[in-house]
Amino acid sequence: MSEPGTPAPGWYPDPDGAPGYVRWWNGVSWSDVTTPAGPGVTVQRSPVLAPPAPRSTGTSSSGTLASPERPQRPFPKGLVVGLSLVALVVVLVVALVNGSNDGATRIADPPVSSPAVPPGPTFAPGTTRIFDNTSGLSYPWLGENWLEWNLWGEYETTAVAGQYFVTQDHLPDSGEVFIAQVTSGPLADGLGWAGPSTLQSTTEQVGDSVRGNYYPAPNEREVRRDEARTVDGHAAWLYEFDLTWHVAGYDSTGERAALLLVDVGRHAPALLYISIPNTHAELYGVIDQVIENVQVL
Repeated sequence: MSEPGTPAPGWYPDPDGAPGYVRWWNGVSWSDVTTPAGPGVTVQRSPVLAPPAPRSTGTSSSGTLASPERPQRPFPKGLVVGLSLVALVVVLVVALVNGSNDGATRIADPPVSSPAVPPGPTFAPGTTRIFDNTSGLSYPWLGENWLEWNLWGEYETTAVAGQYFVTQDHLPDSGEVFIAQVTSGPLADGLGWAGPSTLQSTTEQVGDSVRGNYYPAPNEREVRRDEARTVDGHAAWLYEFDLTWHVAGYDSTGERAALLLVDVGRHAPALLYISIPNTHAELYGVIDQVIENVQVL
């Protein structure tokens, strides 16, 4: 329950004014995560959280937009004289000090700090979709803060493309990070693929593999969806599940994962792997947003 008069947690139009994007409001403050408004994202409205209205502008004599002119205020003449005298005194003092310290070693000015380098490569401006030509899939880029994949390889695919962001640095007893991800790649050998008739069994075997490879143990699994799908006229299988755990050192206590295996008509089917920790449960809706917009290349 929210405090009276305070907007409830949810997706609201981005207060930065980015068109077509929404940002998560946790009931107290804005999150750093934005996503395009679309399927699976319920956008709420609140006059308290409305994006700032554009500043009003006037029209100049040339017909172009211009800010209203502000009347000039006269500067006090007495203050000008006073400031001139102060400046003269400062110049004399600086000259005396410099003259007495000609032989001294000058201390270099401290370096100007550079802007922080993002933890991974960003997508090119104008990007709206990720095209994984190696696997044969295309799907939506989820927007600001989702970085282009540059991390580890995955056991379940022979190559990895996609997007991610870090949800926790410095996992227990390792220098690794915990992430939210949407990745894809051609299915690796050894996971039971023997043609379209094995879509279900292969996808479920991939589910067992990722559960053992990428999540803290022990954990419990609850299957949410285990169903046949069609993607651009191609046979596919969707396997979605929740994992829960209570392991010291992890910020999250669970994760929602979805695996979409698509027979793209190549030697290996394409695997789409989506995984969102429950520290960012507000993003669970992007799972359907991505799945409903997958295309076969």
